[in-house]
Amino acid sequence: MDLSGRTALVTGSTSGIGFATAEALLKAGAAVVISGRSQERVDEALAKLNGDLPGVDVSGVAADIATAEGASRLVNQLPDVDVLVNNMGIYGAKPVFEIDDAEWQRYFDTNVMSGVRLSRHYTPRMVERGWGRVIFVSSESSVFTPTEMVHYGMTKTAQLAIARGMAQAVKGTGVTVNSVLPGPTLTPGVEEFIRDRVGEGGEAEFVRTERPTLLLGRLIRPHEVANLITYVASDLSSATTGAALRVDGGTAPTLIP
Repeated sequence: MDLSGRTALVTGSTSGIGFATAEALLKAGAAVVISGRSQERVDEALAKLNGDLPGVDVSGVAADIATAEGASRLVNQLPDVDVLVNNMGIYGAKPVFEIDDAEWQRYFDTNVMSGVRLSRHYTPRMVERGWGRVIFVSSESSVFTPTEMVHYGMTKTAQLAIARGMAQAVKGTGVTVNSVLPGPTLTPGVEEFIRDRVGEGGEAEFVRTERPTLLLGRLIRPHEVANLITYVASDLSSATTGAALRVDGGTAPTLIP
């Protein structure tokens, strides 16, 4: 997978799946722009990437793209990209009948509107150039709603509809729009989530009690998700568009997607 000459933006990329994706795209030859909410976190991620991969073309933008102002700030600093990975998102467990209006809106603005705003800016410009990749990092929760995270699942289902509709809107242009659906992935945030759910039982107990349908028998690692995202970002995926591609370790007990 050769992404030489391509510029990729990965949102929410100071840690976890986003960081692993930035790393994988850099290894494939892309120039990568990472983003996060704080300059400190962006600088820390840049230092690690430059330390691990000397000589790569990596830069960063600090902006809160859950807001229209933050998204505008980002696109003003980075007018064009070839690959857009809409990875930024939040999650957390809360009983559905205890989620107030503000929390529903916060999840929608962060997980859905951030990707909508950036895609609305970058995708038409990709169409003008005749090539582009837009990738929404959704979740197996988009098709298998977790009872403890209905507000999160709702946003991930919305991403599938948006990605499919955008793919239809740019058919025949050389631009593809897809969703990638990770399952439970061992990121620093998920490690904390596991402690909240099962205490000191750790990964094995979480899989046994909270995600028993996970056929992998363990949590996914961020680089395993990044591998699929990198494929979708490459020329090798030219016939894949409007798709929901699972990298969930078999968590969702469904045949489609």
